[in-house]
Parts: sequence; C-alpha cells; structure tokens
Amino acid sequence: MKIGIQKDYDYIELWKESMIDHDGNIPKRLKDDQAEEAFWSSMLERKKQHKPDPYAQVVQRELLPLLNSDDHVLEIGPGWGNYTFAIADKVQKLTCIDSSKSIVQFLESQAAAKGVRNMQLIHEKWEGEKEREKYDVVFGFNCYYRMYDIGEALLKMNESANRLVIAGMTTGPEKPHYMELHQMGYKINLRRRDYIHILHVLYQLGILANCKIVKLQSKKSYSSYEELIRDNTTKILDAHYNDHEVETIINKYVLEQDGKYEYVYPFHAALMYWSPVRI
Repeated sequence: MKIGIQKDYDYIELWKESMIDHDGNIPKRLKDDQAEEAFWSSMLERKKQHKPDPYAQVVQRELLPLLNSDDHVLEIGPGWGNYTFAIADKVQKLTCIDSSKSIVQFLESQAAAKGVRNMQLIHEKWEGEKEREKYDVVFGFNCYYRMYDIGEALLKMNESANRLVIAGMTTGPEKPHYMELHQMGYKINLRRRDYIHILHVLYQLGILANCKIVKLQSKKSYSSYEELIRDNTTKILDAHYNDHEVETIINKYVLEQDGKYEYVYPFHAALMYWSPVRI
C-alpha cells in the first residue's frame, strides 16, 4: 500500500548515521568486501553441511504461507541457507544472490547433495546488480547490515517484485544481562539498527508495510565457565570493569548442570511484507 506523507524526519539518513560504531567509524566488514568474504569463509569452515538455525525454523512457519507453489522467488543474501532450501521446497524456482563467493559455493554444494534442481545462484552484490529482472516475490532476511543506501535497496526490492516483497530481521531484546549492566552505567555495544528503522524508511518512501513479530528463544550451552564469561562480555565497551560484578549479573541468567552452563533468553523476528507499489 502506498501512502502520502509529509517528511518531517529523514530516516534514511538516520540509518546511515547508525552504521557508524561507538568509536565513530564504519566497521571494516561493512565497507571492505575482502573482510566480509573472510568472515563468511571462516564461518563456513565450521559448517560441514546445511542445517538451519533453530530460530529460523520457527520463522519459516510464518514465512512459507506467504509463498505460492508457482512463485519465482529472489532471495537476497541467503547466508548459509536458513530459509533457502525451505523456500526451494515450496516454490517453482528460487534465485539467490550473494556477494560472498564462499556462500555461493557452499549453497551450490548443498543443493547438489540434496538434489535440489530449481535453484539458481548468483555471485554478485545486490546493491550493485544493474539488471532489474522481475520476480514474483523478493525476500531478504538479515541481509541489510551492509546496505548503506537503505532507501535505494528497498526501492529496488519493491521494483523487482511482481506480487510481494518480504523484508525480515531478527530483533531484540538484547541479552538481559547486557541490559542490566547498561542500566548500571556500563557502556554496552547495543544494536544501533533494527527492524523499526526499515519500517520507518518504508513509510518515508510511501510504502505502508505489514509487520509480523515472531516470538523466538535463544538457547546457548557452554562447556566451561570461562567460555560462558568470554562469550557474554564481548559487548562491554568499558576498557576496565569489575569482573566480579559483571559475572554476578551474568550468572543470574545462567543455569549450571553437570558442569555445563546454559543461557536461555527471548528475542524476536520481524517480517515486513507488502505488495509492490509505484513510487
């Protein structure tokens, strides 16, 4: 649905500003293609075969009913395929585009292993891709973190879809121990961009999107106390902090059993979707 609004605030500029980290810099992965490629190559070294993250399987239950069996779907930035093969099973054809060569090679190998024959994989950056082929559905989940000009990216998604556009992101709350430490005065590297920014940008562009919030749960297990603490202090920006105080707060949210530590907390996903409109 297209709406007419008066632009009182530039949410596209807010998105750009929020790409800058707490030190006033754009993180290397966001601006350096080689750094991004190195990240995904390292991640995939540990992933021998495709297996969607547990939370993604919950999101799939909300996503798949939006798709039709005769759809040609474009998936932007599929990563290691949290949604890719579930979509391919549902639709007539799936085209995936990703800037990482490692991702494309991984998905090609997994498609071959699974006998999936209705997938096309393109190694290219979505923002730089010039051809505007039309697809029934354009879909992207958690793929916006490197898209500096988010307005142009969303408009391109809108223009490339015949029937539906779906933009998805995981969202808060942050881990509860980080929020408690933040309230106590600690400097925490809290997320700076979220699904609400995309909703605001869409509104600014004249697109009123539906938004479905999906309840999720994260459960992470640690084989040692040292691993638990190391993994749950990475967002603390203070150069020096009280170790005992921080560990006391973390331990409030952790269950220990048989020498293992489990941290369970809620978070959400947002699925924003709309019928393409003329801008």
